[in-house]
Amino acid sequence: MKQPEINFVTQASLLILLSLFVLFSCKSVPTKPKEILSRRLLDTGKLSAVQLADFFLTGNPDIDYEEILDFADIYITEAAAENINSDIAFAQMCLETGFLRFGGLVQPEWHNYCGLGAINTEQPGCIFETPQLGVRAHIQHLQAYATTAEIELNNELVDPRYSWVHKTKFARTVGDMALSWAADPEYACKLEKLLERMEESINR
Repeated sequence: MKQPEINFVTQASLLILLSLFVLFSCKSVPTKPKEILSRRLLDTGKLSAVQLADFFLTGNPDIDYEEILDFADIYITEAAAENINSDIAFAQMCLETGFLRFGGLVQPEWHNYCGLGAINTEQPGCIFETPQLGVRAHIQHLQAYATTAEIELNNELVDPRYSWVHKTKFARTVGDMALSWAADPEYACKLEKLLERMEESINR
C-alpha cells in the first residue's frame, strides 16, 4: 500500500518548530547579578536592618529577633551620620563580641561592641550607658581610622580614644585593619570572611 506523501510545506513547518524548541530549551535563564559589599570604611552599607538581623541569627540564633532588628537599625543610623559603612561596622561587632556572646574582658552590660579600650585585666575596656552610645562610639572609632583630623564628626563625641587614633592610625579598607585595629595579623581576614558570609546570605 502506498504511504501518503507529507506535504513539503508541512515538513518545513515542523523543522522550524523543532529548531525553535531546541533554541529556547537550550537558552540559559538570566541570573540575577550577585550583590557585592564594599570593603571601604567610608562608604554606604547595602544591607537593611532586616538583612543584618537575619545574618546575625546565623551566628547566634538564640537572641530575640526584634531586639537584634532594633540593634541593627541603630548601626545603620549611626553609621550613616558619619559616612561609615554599616555592613563593615556590623560585621566587626559580630567579630569583636562573638555575635553578642562576649566572654572576654568586655562585659555585655558595658555596651562596648568593638573592644574599645580593652587591653588587659587592669584596662578591660570602655563603658557606655546605652546601646546607642556604645554603637556611636564604635562608629566614631571607625571614622577616626578612616579620616584625617580635619574631618569633623556630625554627632557629639563619645569615643574617649578618638583623638589618639588620628595621631597614630589610618585605614581606608578592611584590608588595612590588619595589625592596625588589632594586633592579630589575621584580623582583616576574619572580617573579610564575615563579609563574605553576609554576601552569601543575600545572594541565596
